[in-house]
Amino acid sequence: MDSLKLLAHPIRLRIVHAMGGGRLLTTAQLCARIPEASKATVYRHIDLLVNGGILEVAEEHRVRGAVERHYRLRQDRAAVGAGVVRTLTPEDHRQAFATAMTALLAEFNAYLDREEADPVADQVGYRQHALWLSPAELAELIGELRAAIVPRLANSPGPERAQYLLSPIHFPVEAPQQPAGRPATGAGP
Repeated sequence: MDSLKLLAHPIRLRIVHAMGGGRLLTTAQLCARIPEASKATVYRHIDLLVNGGILEVAEEHRVRGAVERHYRLRQDRAAVGAGVVRTLTPEDHRQAFATAMTALLAEFNAYLDREEADPVADQVGYRQHALWLSPAELAELIGELRAAIVPRLANSPGPERAQYLLSPIHFPVEAPQQPAGRPATGAGP
């Protein structure tokens, strides 16, 4: 199964989110992060991610006669490449977006369900901004966002760090406006 198909499931996407930052987690720890899914479901999705090369066994320990595995995310395999994205149909994009939003909603609900959740203190944000951008300005903005985000992807868990889910989403909500006196694309004289 390719990376796109592996990541295009809300439970598997949540497992990938949980594994970020170089974490080593067991199946039991992942089950605790995704309490609305049965243990069998989480085990099955971990197995798919391991077989697909997105997760790997980092270490194994004997615990009460059983083998406890700690998994690690293979960051190089946990992304969909630009070449694959270019081949997606509009329906593929709809499905991928719906999966991402389903996982995002599940993560947000899991956060709010925690007893210690404090959206104000945790600086939770879910604002949307409508920006007018040219293609060059959009490329510049994306570059600036990447420059701010990419170095922080290497952060590892620490006593003063909480894992945050950041989901930049951008798409045009309308076609570019045509300058006065110029016909719209596809319009005749």
